[in-house]
Amino acid sequence: MEAFIVDQAVATAKYLPFHWAMSYAKKDSSPEAEQARAKVGGFIKGICHASENYEQIKGAGIEWERADIPFPFEKDGSVREKYLDFKAKIQRYRDNGIRVMAITPYPKEFLSAGIDPRLPEEEARVREVAEFLVSDLKGIAEAFQVTNEMGVPRFTKPLNMDQAARFIGIQLAAMHPLRGDCLLGYNSGGPQADLHPKMRPWHKYCDYVGIDIYIGCFAPVGNWMYMHEALLRYVWSLTGKPVILCEFGYISGGVPKTPEEKRERLRRYGMNSEREAKENLDVFMENIKAINPKIYDYTVKNASGNYADFLFQLDYCNHFYSELPATTVIKKYPHTPEGQAGFYAEILPSLAKLPFLLGAFIYCWKDAEKCGYCNQDDCPTETRWGLVDMQEQPKPSYYAVRDAFAKIK
Repeated sequence: MEAFIVDQAVATAKYLPFHWAMSYAKKDSSPEAEQARAKVGGFIKGICHASENYEQIKGAGIEWERADIPFPFEKDGSVREKYLDFKAKIQRYRDNGIRVMAITPYPKEFLSAGIDPRLPEEEARVREVAEFLVSDLKGIAEAFQVTNEMGVPRFTKPLNMDQAARFIGIQLAAMHPLRGDCLLGYNSGGPQADLHPKMRPWHKYCDYVGIDIYIGCFAPVGNWMYMHEALLRYVWSLTGKPVILCEFGYISGGVPKTPEEKRERLRRYGMNSEREAKENLDVFMENIKAINPKIYDYTVKNASGNYADFLFQLDYCNHFYSELPATTVIKKYPHTPEGQAGFYAEILPSLAKLPFLLGAFIYCWKDAEKCGYCNQDDCPTETRWGLVDMQEQPKPSYYAVRDAFAKIK
């Protein structure tokens, strides 16, 4: 993950200024963008990972849910109950007036089902799954996103970027003639300058290209509000396709930890400093394994080099220490419930003014009890994104979103 963040920073610095400038040299819309907006009835007002509290969701002006499709088949070819449950759930959304964008399965799910997307001889099976999903869910889902954030290591493995682009592309080509009135496309996690150019042969099968943007929440640099429009214009200029902001949001809690608080976290695993942990890495990792297996397993699975570097540098150190560093913030919007609300109050009206942007999906509906990457309940990085708390009580951001969406026609 640390290498991915560096690559994203380099790609942003290298490609963003040119394509941002070029976006102003072209019209802010196109017949394709106008037709796509008309097809979905205007700006998409979406949320990720909604509950089934339909009236409360609609009360915030939210009209779309974005959800992951489970892999549909068992190894013997029978349809999985988990998939049927998903289909029934999104039908309930539709029955209650909430539209659905559905995300097709990740490479690792194909592998678990005995289909290796890296092998040319397996591509026919990948296409068959894609064709089944668009045919079976069309009429329930109104938009499809082919897999998610290829280029982000934890989602892409074990594919390389050439394989990831082809994995997306062959599914787009298979689904395109079957999609009917549904929107079809893919997304990137950040600018991903190594993905979008590889996708050019497949853009003819896309109704949109998506991007996920999390300014002020992960990286310690570049945390300015205008980066949202800059990155959206980058995708618009680079691909020429209508754009969907498939994920974006702002964390409502999290502060830097003091040196003593960090030492306390290290002492939990038998060390008094990062230096001591590095010098006794085997013991340190065994202590982590005994106390928090989630951190151990995630580190072993995702570190591209030394485990200590993974734990103490860039992205994952925020999880390890359960903090948000001082520079990982948009200055005028601190990571508080009120700061989160202010973020949405400002950004949503500005997004709706971009004619090439079809809509946006907020991440996410509800706070989480524990972080999915480190299993700690005090880790802000993956526990404080919600518009409502864990009991589904509205936070200030719920009302900010409601008021902003009400003004977007």
